[in-house]
Amino acid sequence: MIALSPTPVLHSARLVLRAPAAHDYAHWLAFHKTDRPSFIRVSESFDEGLVWRAWAAVIGHWVMKGWGPFVLTTHASDRGLGLVGPWQPHGWPEPEILWQIWDNAHEGKGFAAEAAQIVRRHLYTDLGWNSVTSYIAPANARSITLAERLGCTIDATAQGPAGKTCLVYRHPKPEDLA
Repeated sequence: MIALSPTPVLHSARLVLRAPAAHDYAHWLAFHKTDRPSFIRVSESFDEGLVWRAWAAVIGHWVMKGWGPFVLTTHASDRGLGLVGPWQPHGWPEPEILWQIWDNAHEGKGFAAEAAQIVRRHLYTDLGWNSVTSYIAPANARSITLAERLGCTIDATAQGPAGKTCLVYRHPKPEDLA
């Protein structure tokens, strides 16, 4: 297996967050065959070529920026369960922490919240960031609930990515986290 190097590996009691790898594509593809990723989809309909290029962009983000979204797994298995981490494609006003759980079977277990907290701590402590957002589709009630659970608040003064109707949630600053 070819892997990105060097990329950090983050841990919690339940989770391992690692760089995305080619073998994660099957789970990413299955996710994109559902209606769940409509907010991040480039086109209205499923197009495997676009999905493949989007996965290549996720991997390439690490090379271009030196940081990027992590695939979350458990200590018991290296199977990718979702993607959580910093993301800022060209033209976006500022970086965000994104989260995706790829399969409904892994929803509701607190994985996204736990992973987002690990990532946020990494961004603030290891990378020296002092602010980060999450861009959320107004109809995505689960993500809104998660953002609020993480202590995020709507930042009405912040701009979202061009062409995306979204709510901009601002994460608490490092000094505001207990």
